[in-house]
Amino acid sequence: MDRIPILRLGNILLVTIQIDMHDRLAMALQEDLTEQIVKVQAKGVLIDISALDIIDSFMGRMFASVAAMSRVLDARTVVVGMQPAVAITLVELGMSLPGIQTALNIDQGLALLEKFQAKGGQSRARYQA
Repeated sequence: MDRIPILRLGNILLVTIQIDMHDRLAMALQEDLTEQIVKVQAKGVLIDISALDIIDSFMGRMFASVAAMSRVLDARTVVVGMQPAVAITLVELGMSLPGIQTALNIDQGLALLEKFQAKGGQSRARYQA
C-alpha cells in the first residue's frame, strides 16, 4: 500500500491507520492530508491510530507537523484510539504533541471536533455583527 485512505465526513477528514507505517508512507500521508484540507476546506482532521502498537519519534513528529499545518489551514486535529503502550512510549521519548487533541474513540473525537466548530462559528459571528 503506497497511500493511506482519507475519507471525507462533511467538513471533517477521517484517517484510519490500519497498517504499520514506514517513513515514506508517513510523509505521503502528511502531503495528502494537507492537500485534502485545502481542497475540501476541512475544519477538522480525525486520525484513528487504534491499530498501531508502536509509534516512534518520527511518527510523533509527523503527527505534530500535521497538526501544525492543519491549524495554519484553519482545521483542528484530533487523534483517537491511542493504545496505552503507545502513550507510554511517547512519554518515555519525552515527546509532546502540541496542537493535537486526543479522544478515546471516533465518536468522542467527532464530538470534540463538532464542539470546536461550534465555538469557532460563534466567535466568527460576533466579529461579523
